[in-house]
Amino acid sequence: MTKYLTSTSLSGSLLLALCASALAQTVLPPIEIRTPKAFELGQIKVGERRLATPTSPTSQGNGAGGGAGGASSSAAPANADNAPTPKQHTDAFGGYTITNRQIETFARDTLDRAVNIAPGVNAETTGSARNEQNIYVRGFDRWQVPLTVDGVRVMLPVDNRLDFARFMTPDIAEAQIAKGYASVLDGPGGMGGQINLVSRKPSREIESEFRSRVEFGRDGTYQGVQNYGFVGTKKDLYYAQLSGAWQKFDGWLLPASYVSTPIQGWGFRNQSYTQDYSVNAKVGVTPNATDEYSLTFSRQDGDKGAPFHVSQPINTQNNWKWPYWRVQNLYFLSKTKLGDASYVKTRGYWSKYENSILAFDNFGFFNQATPKSFDSHYSDYALGAEVEAGTQFEDIDTLKGLFYYRLDTHTEWQNNYGTNYQGKPKGCVANVPCSFQPVIASLEDTYSVAIENTFHPRKDIDIVGGFSYDWRHLRQAQGFALPQGTITYTPKDMTAPNYQGAVIWRYNGTDADRLYFNVSDRVRYPTLFERFSTRFGGATSNPTLQPERAINYDLGWSTQFAPNARLTVDLFHSWVQNLIQNVPMPIYGPNVTQSQNVGAGRFTGAEVSVDYEPREDFSLGGNLTVMRRRVYAPYIPTFQPIGVPDIKLFLYAGYRPIPEITLTPNIEIASSRWTAYQNTQSYYRTGAYFLTNFNADYQVNNNFKVTVGVRNLFDQLYVLTDGFPEPGRSMYLAVKATF
Repeated sequence: MTKYLTSTSLSGSLLLALCASALAQTVLPPIEIRTPKAFELGQIKVGERRLATPTSPTSQGNGAGGGAGGASSSAAPANADNAPTPKQHTDAFGGYTITNRQIETFARDTLDRAVNIAPGVNAETTGSARNEQNIYVRGFDRWQVPLTVDGVRVMLPVDNRLDFARFMTPDIAEAQIAKGYASVLDGPGGMGGQINLVSRKPSREIESEFRSRVEFGRDGTYQGVQNYGFVGTKKDLYYAQLSGAWQKFDGWLLPASYVSTPIQGWGFRNQSYTQDYSVNAKVGVTPNATDEYSLTFSRQDGDKGAPFHVSQPINTQNNWKWPYWRVQNLYFLSKTKLGDASYVKTRGYWSKYENSILAFDNFGFFNQATPKSFDSHYSDYALGAEVEAGTQFEDIDTLKGLFYYRLDTHTEWQNNYGTNYQGKPKGCVANVPCSFQPVIASLEDTYSVAIENTFHPRKDIDIVGGFSYDWRHLRQAQGFALPQGTITYTPKDMTAPNYQGAVIWRYNGTDADRLYFNVSDRVRYPTLFERFSTRFGGATSNPTLQPERAINYDLGWSTQFAPNARLTVDLFHSWVQNLIQNVPMPIYGPNVTQSQNVGAGRFTGAEVSVDYEPREDFSLGGNLTVMRRRVYAPYIPTFQPIGVPDIKLFLYAGYRPIPEITLTPNIEIASSRWTAYQNTQSYYRTGAYFLTNFNADYQVNNNFKVTVGVRNLFDQLYVLTDGFPEPGRSMYLAVKATF
């Protein structure tokens, strides 16, 4: 407790000292900040409605910080994002956009780290041998909040257990987060919102950027490196770009106050290594000022370890490795203007997903000789197409429609050790597969038709109504179990309507001051995993599982209450029905569960975001989230909703003592959250923390910048998920070159 209070006092003193020294200094001339231009065709509907805030005097803002084209100027416009700290971006539907500059300033190199700076959003590890990072948006997790890249859905068809730590952020121009209200025009599944990663787009005739970041542990031990490169060109009629990111980390160090256990010693976290790389290539044609046609290819590869629970007996834990995790996308996006008031947008894509798990008998990861060991392989692909059309009726009404189609295919197979086709060890040899599970496959079509109408009774009022109808056609679903062998389930289709509406009043005639209210009634279809997976014998199937449904309400107010000052307040409530929970099924055996629609929930909270720039050399801001979740699950009397703190606070300040240097301290505070003892239905609260971070930039010249920083400055020990402590203090040194 003493250390906690000490770190709190020192962190607060650091921010206060920065404020005092900044206000005592002479005002310095503004500098120009260049940030990547967002790829407008890749934006989703909610985020693209926000106010433009260009970051360069010569660029055209896109609301995400814009691009940085043309020659620099000695004078920046009033709304340029050149303050020592980047501005926060909220929209008229309760959403939030994280810009590339925010990601860089606060050193958030992966998506799970980046979302923690947004109000109403948090990430944490799932624990267990999967070693995945999950994201919660106002209490809804990765199953209920779709992830898209340039509007193209990233989905693992069988279970959609995405690991958000695999998505590196240097190549992201902005991350749009729709909370509660996700437009029906962005496709099905947005029950709790949507996260959209928008790639960058060249904005100058010749443009390039190169970054490198090296990280060290609390005692100076080398941890790893991340590199990034981008080259692009923009001409009058076309543009082209190529970019890539690569990171390799040996692991991370636990805090010095961590007490060793027989499973985990003091120092490096066992099996915390990771390696990822991504490439992105884009070409586009712009035949005129309004039309655009673009083709993009992207690929991500990952390899990671899986740390152990620090206190459970080692013989009760899974010894898993992930030799590869791969996502590939090839997609075509277009926009064509028809006449003066209409347009057509298209999106077509091919996506491929591959991953593998290797399970071993022992924690040395060298022996596969018992039924505990296996090699599991997934190979999936998706094909999809969307057509959106819209027209404007004078200045009174805007009508838009969408047709959405997607085909998902899943195939899997498994090599087993220590057991033959009869389920016995006869004839098995160590480290040689003894039986081979045949390839099983599932195929599913998803359709959606949507319409959205925006009525403008006055120039300062928008009334939005949306409706969509989704349906899923299950062509084939297979499973495998011994002694039955391959199981072919009876396909069952699903259909569901979705409704939403919103009212936005820009009461001073601009987007700077607005009052808004919206309601969104959306469904989330259960995954193949929830319906059919036997989970290595730990579950029984439920082909009749029904969709979850949530009705989300949001009341918000945003105002520029003073020059260079903005305040946004959101009150939200979600009513969740048919929540899917794992229910014990003792009639099928001990520790066997089944996914059932047994739950109902109420998620209620408030968000506050503030930005203030009292001087051109000093700025500060932050956001606060207060939230309460209640879930009723009658078959699990002890059930508690895990993963989300009741209170979350992010505060920061920026000071530029001379034009070349920017100092940015920030603090993260969170209250405790519910977690479950591993492999049980017993819950307790953990995870309260107070973290202090610091970043210092030195702009050597217009093309070169050096950054040093530290995370978790006071080396606090905290645990968000039972048995999985978080990293201790780490330091980094980064360089960035732009041309």
